[in-house]
Amino acid sequence: MKSIMLEDLQMKHDELKRVSDVSEWYLKEQLDFDKRLIRFRYQTLKPHFKGPEGLELGPAEGQMTQFLSNCFERLTVVEGAAILLETMPDYPNVVKVHSLFEEFEPDRKYNTVIMEHILEHVDQPVLLLQRVKQWLAPQGKMLLGVPNGNSIHRLAAVKMGLLKQSCELNQRDLAQGHRRVYTPETFKKDIEASGIRVIELGGVFFKPLSNQQIQDHWTDEMIHGFYELGKDFPNHAADIYAVCELS
Repeated sequence: MKSIMLEDLQMKHDELKRVSDVSEWYLKEQLDFDKRLIRFRYQTLKPHFKGPEGLELGPAEGQMTQFLSNCFERLTVVEGAAILLETMPDYPNVVKVHSLFEEFEPDRKYNTVIMEHILEHVDQPVLLLQRVKQWLAPQGKMLLGVPNGNSIHRLAAVKMGLLKQSCELNQRDLAQGHRRVYTPETFKKDIEASGIRVIELGGVFFKPLSNQQIQDHWTDEMIHGFYELGKDFPNHAADIYAVCELS
């Protein structure tokens, strides 16, 4: 199964450099509340895990990996930034692979594939999904998550004149290497265009303010309450998730 997405060596070099440059954000600028949101996303997806084989694409320095390592007999993580893999702790059942997703060639099928905050980063999300779905074991699950362009904090930013429209890339998006911002509709459209079936679509965390404002001023009770509120207002939550299977 050869990649057809990064055939040009210069394109591959440019993409590896881009991934490496973005890795600095995770090591130097990531907030404690960013990490808390990752745990919320893990808690949301956990009921859908199937083992024994798990695959996590784009673990960064391993904020979600530390939880996923307890959920699978074997977990393979694929990361394009070598420095992030080196920063990640070693777990006895975790196999680290330094590779672009478009270049990864697995030697097995996976019962669960987790792609959390991946599709907004890559050049060709539909082609990547078409590639990744071939790695699923029969009755396997693909769990996807992206930031939500219809998040209430983005809608408020438009009203305040900070964004021209809610899916505009802001400075934080650019710092993290985002290429696009999804809405629930465009997220589902890309998934279905790849030939994957969405069996559940939902939201994680109702976020009226920026991550920095929440970290600086909110109590644990407020944070937990707005996590629960995101379940009631999924279309306007901070993140969208999709539970998928092969069509």
